[in-house]
Amino acid sequence: MTDMGKDKVIGFGLIGAGMIANYHARAIAGLAAEGCKVRLAGVADLSLQSAERLAEEHHIPFFTDDVEALLARDDVDVVCIVTPSGAHLEPALQAIAAGKHLVIEKPLEVTVERVNRLLDAADQAGVLVAAIFQGRFGMAARTIKKAIDDGRFGRLVLCSAYVKWHRAADYYKGWKGSLALDGGGAVMNQAIHAVDLLQWLAGMPAEVSAFTTRRVHLQIEAEDTCCATFRYQNGALGTLEATTAAYPGWERRVEICGAFGSAALEDDRIVRWDFQDPLPDDATILSDNRTGAGSGAGAPDQISHEGHQKQLREVVDALTGQKPLSVTGREALKTVALVRAIYASAEQNSPVQLNNL
Repeated sequence: MTDMGKDKVIGFGLIGAGMIANYHARAIAGLAAEGCKVRLAGVADLSLQSAERLAEEHHIPFFTDDVEALLARDDVDVVCIVTPSGAHLEPALQAIAAGKHLVIEKPLEVTVERVNRLLDAADQAGVLVAAIFQGRFGMAARTIKKAIDDGRFGRLVLCSAYVKWHRAADYYKGWKGSLALDGGGAVMNQAIHAVDLLQWLAGMPAEVSAFTTRRVHLQIEAEDTCCATFRYQNGALGTLEATTAAYPGWERRVEICGAFGSAALEDDRIVRWDFQDPLPDDATILSDNRTGAGSGAGAPDQISHEGHQKQLREVVDALTGQKPLSVTGREALKTVALVRAIYASAEQNSPVQLNNL
């Protein structure tokens, strides 16, 4: 934790002005509306026109096509990196050199090596790195996590995720689906939230075996479909099914099954909650867990900024010394490592062992 003091107004800056930048801007505005002492001070993008457009839409006082100009501002304490995935490292290193704390969209970067370069630089500079995995902040996901930690599931048996989404052909333009900037396809970009939830809930797998293919989006470099199997450190097994080629797109589903109970999560809504020894609150959990998080099943712009807002509030709390950060850079590295292991298994056509992180 750091401690900026509870009375300081924390200034945020955005590097990148694409679609996801809007969610960060809305989340920061939402925090301000709640009385949180935050301010969105500026945005930088390689396209000055894009930066200006975002600034006008969200009433951001400063915009530029020069990252260094944004980083030189005294009213910017935290920088949100919302560039394409494979272009996170370079602006992050610039921000670290300027002494700015970082919030980085998923994934932190597209290879373990690039993530480690980023995190090592941040550690040396003493700046905070938070990684956006807003799925962990949903009430339903946290309810399942607590039940696991409390031992309600007993010995875990199967821990699996299904991301059967749809993306229209025109989604894959520019950097989307490229290996250099997207880092992969359906797993790295879309299913990574489910992969992160699995490793958060069940732990890191000890072994991964996977297949990837292109079934519909034949023009892209990366996969549009993947199947993987997991053997977890605790002995449980699991699967991942991920695609962006399944019309019309179903809600992301995560299933946790154990000796004493099982649960299923669709987006951030618990749809199964069955335990050998029921508790009085179980019926309420099934009926009262909708958070308005939205779903990216059919289109990427259908999610809510609510999860980002909850996660950015935790960043503010960490910076003001109120509580530690939960989704640190080192924590998010695990998810990148797991995705890369899935890809390595598919490329090698053999199982891949994961070292403890």
